[in-house]
Amino acid sequence: MNLSSVHAPHKSTEKPKRVGRGMGSGMGKTSTRGHKGQRSRSGSRMLRGFEGGQMPLHRRLPKRGFTNVFRNRYAIVSLEKLAGLREETITPDVLRKAGLVQGNSPVKILADGQVTRALTIQAHKFSKSAQEKITKAGGKFEVIA
Repeated sequence: MNLSSVHAPHKSTEKPKRVGRGMGSGMGKTSTRGHKGQRSRSGSRMLRGFEGGQMPLHRRLPKRGFTNVFRNRYAIVSLEKLAGLREETITPDVLRKAGLVQGNSPVKILADGQVTRALTIQAHKFSKSAQEKITKAGGKFEVIA
């Protein structure tokens, strides 16, 4: 890329439409609003989703399910990713520094992959199969409250 190949974005140099500037402009008299009707009046504003009096889509569609706002959202980490870490004792802080967990969410360990060495893993939750794999490899798992 060099200076001769740089162009302005499409239509960025186009002048804005100037309405209500006389008949010769092509946008005089009604200023592109048409004749009469709600949207031709000044100060016209419809609510978001308004469909001209027809039942709006967000009211026509059925409402289903329930969202629990108090749900605990766990950051999921697999054993496969833990095997790549060089640490012997793995805590949520170690996982955050390694970039495997973002934010302050509690950590859950799942059994994807294999553990080849004895690790001490501290997390908020473990799957049963992950617990079995960790103990089979000679490691320990500690549940953080």
